[in-house]
This record gives sequence, structure tokens and C-alpha cells, in this order.
Amino acid sequence: MAAGQWIHEASMSAYLGGAELNVANALAVWELPVKYSSALPDNSLSGDIKAHLMTKKIDISAIHAMDGRIGIYFLPAGTDLKSAGVIYDREGSSFSKLKPGMINWEKVLEDCGWFHFSAISPALNEQVAAVCKEGLEVAFRKGLTISVDLNYRSKLWNYGVSPTTVMPDLIKHCDVIMGNNWSAESLAGVRSIISSSEGVSDEQLQDAASVSMSEMKQRFSKAQCIAYTFRLPGKYWACMQLGSNFYRSGQYKILKTVDKAGSGDCFMAGLIYGHAHSMEPQETIQFATAAAVGKLQERGDATRQTVEMITQKMVSDGQ
Repeated sequence: MAAGQWIHEASMSAYLGGAELNVANALAVWELPVKYSSALPDNSLSGDIKAHLMTKKIDISAIHAMDGRIGIYFLPAGTDLKSAGVIYDREGSSFSKLKPGMINWEKVLEDCGWFHFSAISPALNEQVAAVCKEGLEVAFRKGLTISVDLNYRSKLWNYGVSPTTVMPDLIKHCDVIMGNNWSAESLAGVRSIISSSEGVSDEQLQDAASVSMSEMKQRFSKAQCIAYTFRLPGKYWACMQLGSNFYRSGQYKILKTVDKAGSGDCFMAGLIYGHAHSMEPQETIQFATAAAVGKLQERGDATRQTVEMITQKMVSDGQ
């Protein structure tokens, strides 16, 4: 939709999404059992959302009901969540009002094997960051595999603290870390040897990623898998450090982007799917990358790609 067109047409497309929910949706589409934990007000719109998630076979038993409203954001179609055009409207949301002790993490994580969260959640305020830590500590004690998406959103970190004073204490619990050179710098304090991807070759990007991931591993020794993605003009690829071994995906051409929202979440879901199915490391990075590229061709936050569609893309498009 062109800028301002929604005003003249008196209509605006609305999509259900969010970083962790997008991951949950993808895994549910790929037929992995998923439980989604969040907070929603007790109203009819929340009821519609929960009913929709149930049709996706997402377990909603861990959604906490409390006062507030549903958090939203506004984004011009086809642009990026890191762009200047995004407007976050999450103050006063039920999720933003969560405090430690409100969620029974022992019960929520009962019968779970994996705990995933994104850096968007602790970015909201100090109390939500503490809730994330509370959940992570229980997940760690229970022996769950823990993953984090280091998605940095500067417009959300506005409660008077630097992300690097909050995130390392959360990242230390993680077995799987996803991000890139610059999110690792902004959130974990791991400086990148390059300032941007502009004018830099793929080989230089790979070398910089390797250096960054090595330092991440030194700082966060629990992490066994660290993956970085590179969405560049006309192409997308990723690399992964697994133990002492380094892997790089094929390079996927991006001829046209329909919607950028949710592509990173789809990559994260691909990593989880690969680990859950004991894929070979090279197959895992290929699957996650192909899933992310496929998401760029879909409108809205959540993917509708099947495993078969992604596997076909791995065969036909990966170079």
C-alpha cells in the first residue's frame, strides 16, 4: 500500500504476529508441538486471537490474562521493522505490565523441551526483562534447550538502560544464539570488526562473522550453536558456528520482496526445526536460510510455507 493510501481508502491491513509468535507459527505449520506464552486482556479480540492460534494447533494454555490492551505496531508495507517508518505502540499493553511472580514458569514449562525468546521482549521495560530472566532460570534448571534471537530494535530500548547491561545476563543461559555482527554488538557488547555491510565482500562479511561468533562463544560458553544472517541487496545467506565447526549456507537470490517482516523469525524457526529433527548441520543452515528467503515472498508476519516447499527451494534456488 502506497504511503498515505490507507487514509484515503479508510482501510488498513492487520496481521497477527510478533517475534516469538512468528516462530511458534512456523513450527506449528511444520508439525512440531508448540506452546505460546504471552499476556492478553480478557476481551473479545483476545478471544478471536486465541481461537485463531488454536486453529494453528498452537497450545495457548500459557497465555496469561490480565488488565491492559493488545500491543501493536504500524509498519509501511514491504519495509523493515528496523526502519524509520515503524511505530511501536506497546505501552500499557498487558504484556508490558507483566511482573516477576505473575507467571508460574514451573507449570508453563512442564513437558517442554525447548524455550525460545527474543530480545524484543526484554526491550520493553525492566519488569518484563525480569520476567524473561525468571523464565530462563526455570528453563535452565529444568534442562531445556534455550534459544534467543538477538533482534535489536532501538525504538523499544527506551527505559533508561543500555541493552548491554540487560541482555548478557539472559544470553548466558542460551544454547542457540541467532543474530548478526551488529545485533551482537548492540545487545551483547561484542564489537564487530566491520561497521556495516556496504562496500564489503561476502568473504569479508564471513570473516567478520567468524570473529564475532568466536568472541560470543568465549563470553557465553553455554552456547553450542551461533548463527548469523545476511540479507543484502538481491541476496540472502547465513553462516553458523556449531561447536568448533563453521558452516555457510548457499546464496539465495532475492528477485522481489513482498514483505520483510518475519523473515528472521522464520530463520530462527528453521534452526529449531533442524535441531529438533537432528538434521546434519549443513542441512540445518540450508533449511533455515531457505525458509527465511521464502518468507520474504509472503505478506504478513507469519509464514505459510510447508516443509516440502522449503526443501524444494533448497534444491532449486540455493547456490
